[in-house]
Amino acid sequence: MSIFPDLAELARIGRVLQEARSLLRSELARLEEQYGPSPGGDITDAGSPQQTLLGIRDMSHGLSGTFEKIVLAAGYAALGYTREADRALESARLKPMCVPSGADRMARPLGEATVQALEMIRDLAFFPGETAIAIDVALAAPQATYPPEDWSAYAREKMWRSRPNQT
Repeated sequence: MSIFPDLAELARIGRVLQEARSLLRSELARLEEQYGPSPGGDITDAGSPQQTLLGIRDMSHGLSGTFEKIVLAAGYAALGYTREADRALESARLKPMCVPSGADRMARPLGEATVQALEMIRDLAFFPGETAIAIDVALAAPQATYPPEDWSAYAREKMWRSRPNQT
């Protein structure tokens, strides 16, 4: 049984991902102009220029990987390789690498392009539901949350949230 949507729907998803990636790239250019491409300072501080640039680069790269999987799935489908198309699409549907966790590293307020890109990804409704929730949490955070100041508290929180009915 194929999980593959029609090519028109896949093209729509691809266009949204490309637009979101373009927004993140423009935000990266703005931030590199603001901070410099390799700012000095402490890389362990959440929201520092280094963490902010790392977060935006990671999110852009993660979307690139997802977009490539969409393109691969569309290519397989166009050639009639349904099983391969399904596998590529299943892989593409996984939460994009570093989205929205890259935003957790970034200084607040987040730039308009970053917010718009994350909202587009959330509203796409292509990824697992927890991706939309994680995006909403990242957008609502009043400050950068990663890396944490207290790793022990971070580990306890992560363990608590991993238990059923604890979120």
